[in-house]
Amino acid sequence: MSDLLKSARLRRSATFLLPALLLCALPFYLDAFWLRIGLFSMAAAIGAVGLGLLSGTAGQLSLGHAFFLAVGAYGYVWLAGEPGPGLPPALAAVLAVLLAGAAGGLFSPVAGRVKGIYLGVATLALVFLGHHVLLTADSVTGGFNGRSVPPLELGGFTFAETDPELTVLGVPFGAEERLWYLGLALFALTWFTARGVLRGRPGRALAALRDSETAASVMGVPVARYRSAAFVVSSMYAGLAGVLLALSFRRVVPDYFSLLLSVDYLAMIVIGGLGSVAGATAGAVFVTALPLLMTRYADQLPLVATPGSGDGSIGPTEASRYLYGAAIVVILLYAPDGLHGLARRIRARLRGRLSATGLPGSTPPSATTETTATTARAKEHTP
Repeated sequence: MSDLLKSARLRRSATFLLPALLLCALPFYLDAFWLRIGLFSMAAAIGAVGLGLLSGTAGQLSLGHAFFLAVGAYGYVWLAGEPGPGLPPALAAVLAVLLAGAAGGLFSPVAGRVKGIYLGVATLALVFLGHHVLLTADSVTGGFNGRSVPPLELGGFTFAETDPELTVLGVPFGAEERLWYLGLALFALTWFTARGVLRGRPGRALAALRDSETAASVMGVPVARYRSAAFVVSSMYAGLAGVLLALSFRRVVPDYFSLLLSVDYLAMIVIGGLGSVAGATAGAVFVTALPLLMTRYADQLPLVATPGSGDGSIGPTEASRYLYGAAIVVILLYAPDGLHGLARRIRARLRGRLSATGLPGSTPPSATTETTATTARAKEHTP
């Protein structure tokens, strides 16, 4: 039994260690374009995990995720820049995440009492209100033209281009390479904290609340408090994603944080699978990388015009929206639990085939049945 437990632990460790080592090695082999896609995908995954906790686990519809992303991004820029307090960038990043959480806390009384489409409409107002503030508060946001983003500094290390240039194992490490490891650290923090929430008591309470509010309240779950808490936690994840997006873009403009961004995040969690951290990550990578890849390879794709051609054809951004819109329809029809559920079913089918063939390490179905029957008979004779 101990050998089986050790082998299972080794397999679980390998499941996490091998992808982590691969991701850590990528900056030594990929150019800036691919690293930039990875950075944007990691930032989107952080925000999608937060929205997945709110919509997929707690069952609350939110169309205002772009507002909290903007709070995190502009909060960091103002707190660390000039004009602004000019705080140390690391402190400014932490305060920006807390500021996004505070904004979610101010809205949480509404989230605690309203649900469904009514909450979606209420959060929709946040996007329009936030966009108006971003355009008019020139002293803080820079207005229509936005503001440049101060680079993050941590322990004397700057996550930006420096002079002299940093070289690691013969590879020059610019802003993308440095931010890559920052994004990995923030995404790992998001991954493990979100999985801890889902597997712990809060996750079970939120799932019960999603399935039946009446049953959850009968079991002693404080409905309004858990709804409000889910909204605050989701807002903090969005604020962290906004900080990483700002550092990756190096300039923030109001038009990026529009309703379309909130719709993109809803598409991420639907395509990936509601209520799943891995699913939200997969959906974020798909929705984020697709338009960037189509823009780069537009001249090689049929029916897609290169950016700025002006010939009336479909641009890469519009084409990518059509594609992941079609992906949403296919997911809803044939795999309602998203990419994560599809991958889980494929793994289960493969394990079933391995068990049927009697490969080493698999338990034959007959042996399992006999063991279960023996255990059941022993329990029947237990006084």
